[in-house]
Amino acid sequence: MIRDTEMLNQFLDTISKFVRERLVPAENEVAENDAIPEDIVQEMKDMGLFGMTIPEEYGGLGLTMEEEVLVAIELGRTSPAFRSLIGTNNGIGSAAIVFDGTETQKQTYLPKYASGELIGSFCLTEPDVGSDAAAVKTTAVKKGDEYIINGTKRYITNAPRAGTFTVMARTDPSIKGAKGISAFIIDASTPGISLGPKDKKMGQQGSYTCDVIFEDCHVPADSIIGGVAGKGFITSMKVLDRGRLHISALSVGIAERLINDALRYAVDRTQFGKPIAEHQMIQVMLADSKAEAYAAKCMVLDAARQKDLGNKITTEASCCKLFATEMVGRVADKAVQIHGGAGYISEYAVERLYRDVRLFRLYEGTTQIQQMIIARNMIKDIQ
Repeated sequence: MIRDTEMLNQFLDTISKFVRERLVPAENEVAENDAIPEDIVQEMKDMGLFGMTIPEEYGGLGLTMEEEVLVAIELGRTSPAFRSLIGTNNGIGSAAIVFDGTETQKQTYLPKYASGELIGSFCLTEPDVGSDAAAVKTTAVKKGDEYIINGTKRYITNAPRAGTFTVMARTDPSIKGAKGISAFIIDASTPGISLGPKDKKMGQQGSYTCDVIFEDCHVPADSIIGGVAGKGFITSMKVLDRGRLHISALSVGIAERLINDALRYAVDRTQFGKPIAEHQMIQVMLADSKAEAYAAKCMVLDAARQKDLGNKITTEASCCKLFATEMVGRVADKAVQIHGGAGYISEYAVERLYRDVRLFRLYEGTTQIQQMIIARNMIKDIQ
């Protein structure tokens, strides 16, 4: 259950106002400059947004899963670049340490993530390893009291800004599957780490990704998260369960923004002597979008509440990720259609958001991977 409804509502109202008054007006600037203004970054730090999910004893807000998805919905009503900046600190960048880190690791890193002093980044995907995460090729060879890491990680969110990397590497080459993988927490300034050029993406300008290259990178043995080798894949799956719910909630927020923009345009735009909102075919697109966004919101809230109750929600998280990210793609397409030719022009936010949301069906596990997870778990449950 939500711990304090009144306090939560105040927090959500504050974020909603911040989104409307500070982030939405800065969207075009971020898209044109491919950068978030530093004064906005500082405001996000001051509001505690970098540490929303980090436990209170380490300087964060300690939001429950339900509280987190409600915040993500609010943040979804603006450019995804803003959420992406804080997202890795609240999700894949810090979650591995929150879930499985040693107390020393928690004390060392979590307060700095929570304040925004450090940006955490999650290194799993590789040039030849994406959906098949258990096939990680990056190696970590133990020599004495340290590991030597070699390999390349690809499409790593926030890598150009990162102060730390959570790295999945194979510590036992004799085990080809998931059990041979360990998770490391590594300072970004460690010798042997280099970055590729920033990726030029279809959308989400202001959110950075690039390759992270490890060449004979020496790290202490106690860099293994939790201090136990071979547990990295299990850790990453815990991280992804939460991350998939977060992205699902973000998709709901963006869908609601797109619906609102399309509705306002339809009410103002006149054709054949009346607002296009009064034409039934426009109404069908608006109504279908509203119903789908509502359905996704109900799914996400239900799964979040189940997680807060301590239930295993791997299947439910994949269901949410599958439905919500596909939903927002359909809503974005309808929003462009309602805008007509104007929807293809960058003057309107719908053109940018149409490109931005395409990524949601790819990262944190593609739509097809979610389908596989759901089906496999269904089969396993009856065997």
